[in-house]
Amino acid sequence: MNATHPGAGPSRPSIEERLAAEYERPADCVARTVALLREGNTVPFLARYRKEVTGGMDDELLRSLADRLQALEALEARRQEVDRRVEELGVRTPELAAAIAGATTLAELEDLYRPYRPKRKTRASIALARGLGPLADQLAAWRGSLSDLMAQADALVDPDNGVPDGTAALDGACDILAERLSDDPALRGRLRRWLQTNGLVTATLVKGVTDDRYLPYHDFREPVGRIAGHRVLAIRRGEREEILRVAVEAPEEAAVSLVESVFERSAGRLSTAWPRLSETARDAWKRLIHPSLETEIRNDLFEAAQEQAIRIFAKNLRQLLLQPPVRGRVVLGFDPAYRTGCKLAVVDATGRLLETVVIYPTPPQSRTQEAAAVLQRLVRTHGVTLVALGNGTASRESEAFLRGIPLAIPVIMVSEAGASVYSASPLGTEEFPELDATLRSAVSIARRVQDPLAELVKIDPRSIGVGQYQHDMDQKRLGDSLDGVVESCVNQVGVDLNTASPSLLARVAGLSPSVARRIVHRRNERGPFRSRKELLEVEKLGPATFRQCAGFLRIPGAPDPLDATSVHPESYPVARALMQRLGLSGPARTDAATRTPGAGGHFAGAIAALDAERLAGELGCGVPTLQDILDALARPDRDPRDDLPQPELQDAVRELSDLKPGMVLTGVVRNVSSFGAFVDLGVHQDGLVHVSEMADRYVRDPLEAVSVGQPVRVRVLSVDPVRKRISLTMKGVAPPTL
Repeated sequence: MNATHPGAGPSRPSIEERLAAEYERPADCVARTVALLREGNTVPFLARYRKEVTGGMDDELLRSLADRLQALEALEARRQEVDRRVEELGVRTPELAAAIAGATTLAELEDLYRPYRPKRKTRASIALARGLGPLADQLAAWRGSLSDLMAQADALVDPDNGVPDGTAALDGACDILAERLSDDPALRGRLRRWLQTNGLVTATLVKGVTDDRYLPYHDFREPVGRIAGHRVLAIRRGEREEILRVAVEAPEEAAVSLVESVFERSAGRLSTAWPRLSETARDAWKRLIHPSLETEIRNDLFEAAQEQAIRIFAKNLRQLLLQPPVRGRVVLGFDPAYRTGCKLAVVDATGRLLETVVIYPTPPQSRTQEAAAVLQRLVRTHGVTLVALGNGTASRESEAFLRGIPLAIPVIMVSEAGASVYSASPLGTEEFPELDATLRSAVSIARRVQDPLAELVKIDPRSIGVGQYQHDMDQKRLGDSLDGVVESCVNQVGVDLNTASPSLLARVAGLSPSVARRIVHRRNERGPFRSRKELLEVEKLGPATFRQCAGFLRIPGAPDPLDATSVHPESYPVARALMQRLGLSGPARTDAATRTPGAGGHFAGAIAALDAERLAGELGCGVPTLQDILDALARPDRDPRDDLPQPELQDAVRELSDLKPGMVLTGVVRNVSSFGAFVDLGVHQDGLVHVSEMADRYVRDPLEAVSVGQPVRVRVLSVDPVRKRISLTMKGVAPPTL
């Protein structure tokens, strides 16, 4: 793919060499990683079970490398296509071939191909068809008298061919030159860089339109090189809604002067044709170059803003999915509402639905005594130990109702974003066909407390509410990125093969939704899996798929205790040899309730005495694999989410009117953007901590300071009850004590 065409000059770096340089990784490591990716290996599998090959690259870095690999392969494919087309056109020269081979970006490549790309009918193409090309050549380098130039133009007069006089001939020649200027790769590159440095992104309100949502952009001007991504997305949305008029402006005289420099080298400013050439330069800039480059730069700004927004969305999603589960509790899911009543669903400690009911404690019915009796019955009957209250409409009234009942069990406020999407989805209907959609929402709210990851994988990640401007982005690019995050989180935590839903199984490395359904079908038909090897009995699940997925699927209580760990079956011989060397009969036992090692204290001393390098050599594996096996044996069912703190909600305020400037409160970060974080204080409206208010030090990226689900202490700066805006600061405020 990377072969250079004869005559194209020195060979360029291969894709693997470029990746090694860009990611500052050893060339052989990158080359072997790329080979594994091209063979179809999944990123989670490589990150977890091929550390010796990847050099220990984590999931996020491997996904970035895989995306960059795809982009470079697309560039190479386009390079070969351009080279083939110019050769077919008979315009391929050694110089052009060398330039094509040396292009490092798609923009450079398209600039080189632009003069030869098929065009629609233009003023220049019409002039060329009228035979005015030679006159354009003469005009560009004219050093003679003006009368001689006009004589050359008059000689081409042909009224029947659309050239009525010499002036018309010169006009056509100028059109040809203007298009040549627009197609000149070197000039376009220079002007593109100049516009990126000197251009201004502007936005103005469309005449006759008023919209306070875009008030900051009614008369907006910001340099191209400094405009923030969220502003790019905001003004783009305003333009799409026909509220804003957006442009990239630049000093016209300076731009025209740069275009004129092409003629300065050929004809010079003393040429008698200079007025014509200067006018042509201005026409080329205003009519052809500036509109084209403006489109390119706006697209580049959008692409960069989109990538930043997707990156933030992905990080927020990861933090949300990896929120710690609440284990071993019977949970009552409480989906609040007004007119239609509050929907309740009780699920046992495994997430199995026990009962659903609707109560009416909120206005307009306000049947609080009846609702309280129903709630108390549910708690007594099913042994409810936790109430999960959705944070949507009527949540605070519902919370006040719950406080008035002596339940003596905790109430946790839960984000219900996406619950309604799940409840109306085919998956929700399939899971609970007998339930009304609103009752399914209550089930989802209860289960997402018990295991946020297992429940949230059932919902399109774009509907979970931790991103901004997602509807304005490339939906495939956004979907691919978020799906990658979900896959990464699921495989990081691991999946119980005998209890996982098809939705959860489908996110395991190597498993498709159809294979996931076949696994569940086999489980339902023949009972629980007793070993990982039995996966090979599932239809359409062959050795290649088994290799990718097996290590992420766990079987608690399996006859072979290694099947309950993260040790991959391919490493079982190493694990058994290691246990024999350490005098161990199996992995450490773990307390089922606390998920902490129960009888694994002796592992620490045994492991500390090991010479990892020597032992890895003796066992025939790498040191990273050996260390992972040791960790798996010491904590066989470790869940990384268990180490995270549980979030807390401030209970001192309930309404926006309760907030006063200067109050210090505890809230929970619900969303993070490029300009700050939105914090839930329990008053229906999230407050904003601007990035400049996150710390006494400079914070470049809000994700450096906070994460979704994190409890934070904030001070209220201002409250605008009319616009429902709360301004907060974290400066000078001690973090919450958990």
